[in-house]
Amino acid sequence: MFQGLEDLGRAYIGFLNPMTLLYGLGGAFVGIVMGILPGLSATLAIALLTTLTIKLQPNDAILVLICSYVGALYGGSRTAILLNIPGTAANAASCADGHALAMKGQAGRAIGIATSGAFVSTLLGVLALATFTPALAEVALSFGAFEFFWLALFGVVISGSIVGNDPIKGWLMGLLGLFIAQIGQEGIYAYDRFTFGWDELSGGIALIPALVGAFGLAEVLTTLADPIERRIVELRDSVLPRFREIVQYWRTVLRSGVIGVFTGLLPGVGEDAGAWMSYAAAKAVSKEKEQFGKGSIDGLMAAETGDMSSIPGHIIPCLALGIPGSAPSAVLMAAMIIHGIQPGPMLMIQHPHFVYEVVAMTTLASITILLFGLFGVRPLLHVLRVRRTVLMPIVFLLCVVGAFATASRLFDVYAMIAIGLVAFLLRRRGYEMAPLVLGLVLGPLLDKSLRRGLVLSDGSLEPFFTRPISMGFAFVTIFTIALYVPAFRAQVDRVRVATVAGVRALIGRRG
Repeated sequence: MFQGLEDLGRAYIGFLNPMTLLYGLGGAFVGIVMGILPGLSATLAIALLTTLTIKLQPNDAILVLICSYVGALYGGSRTAILLNIPGTAANAASCADGHALAMKGQAGRAIGIATSGAFVSTLLGVLALATFTPALAEVALSFGAFEFFWLALFGVVISGSIVGNDPIKGWLMGLLGLFIAQIGQEGIYAYDRFTFGWDELSGGIALIPALVGAFGLAEVLTTLADPIERRIVELRDSVLPRFREIVQYWRTVLRSGVIGVFTGLLPGVGEDAGAWMSYAAAKAVSKEKEQFGKGSIDGLMAAETGDMSSIPGHIIPCLALGIPGSAPSAVLMAAMIIHGIQPGPMLMIQHPHFVYEVVAMTTLASITILLFGLFGVRPLLHVLRVRRTVLMPIVFLLCVVGAFATASRLFDVYAMIAIGLVAFLLRRRGYEMAPLVLGLVLGPLLDKSLRRGLVLSDGSLEPFFTRPISMGFAFVTIFTIALYVPAFRAQVDRVRVATVAGVRALIGRRG
């Protein structure tokens, strides 16, 4: 315990130098700008900055990416409040009450509430990150190839079933990501797969060009295909939050912070799930339910606290298990791998101090959004006045540069454009990109774990189902899929109703 506290203290002290602080401020600023612009996302911000920070030292590069991650989700609340358009998907829950307050002439108050909620909840998530990651990593050391196969498969299954309204579409996108990850030389014997005699494909589809295409180019095409300009609400009142309001809703902050961290721990569950679950919980216990959707401070605080606290929650399984919790954390994990840091159970052995450095990075990110949120609101809002026809070509140019910069291969640019066009068409048909990203990131882990497990078991599938931890993951994965079979779900509902009735009857007899 004391060793962990000592490592944490060293990590904080290590980041107290001007250049590191400047990197943190720069990353947060870029993230906030990307979050403010409707249509751009935290995933795109991290993907583009990964290519631009490739030459930095690993710690500095990852600091920039984490600050941009936190900044993008925070910045998205600006457009939610002022335009009634969520800057990122995670800010959708902030639209109703945030924009309602803005329409009442309280836009500054709403931004102040969002800022204070984001700051406090991120610190709560940091506490969970420092506490749970080392413990979870120690448990994960008992995992083998059989367990990692099911863990990777579970990440794809749960992302497909939760993201979007159609689980079939989500699973199809996850399988597409798994397929793309198999293209090129396989990881054990370097045998070409799905290359069709094309030498360029032997190196596979690089992760960064694929991510930049799926999110960057697809976002550009989607935005230009629907260029609706909206007028922002003028900011007239102060953005400094009232201390009384923050203290008054401490229960909301604490409850939403716990919900956000919990949803972050689940692979494939995006930050928007943390926001909506926190918003629903706040409304369920509120004495002023009729105010929700009409300018409720409680509702806005819950939404912003829930999505921001889920960021450290997503980083926990990413570091401890090597399983990204969301699309942005998947890109963040890819950046760590590019910089020579392999997340997973061996992280605490190979890089024992890195977890505490990430804790310090996330703390610095929360401080930067507080500074920008309270003292840089009005200058940042000028970004919203940039026309999309000017901005989108710049973003496209960054996508091309980013795809080329990772390996200096023109083929990566072609791959980025091809994947971006396909992603654009799929998004128009209602397919989400998050399962695709998780399939891309988890594909190599799933493939290697399956093949290594078969080698260890002499081709037998039995250990995948008989080892205790594998059995648990297998049951949960199969049960999750089976829940979407109507007949099975009906049986589960009957059992649940009967169980609840039995418990109530038992309590009644004891009473």
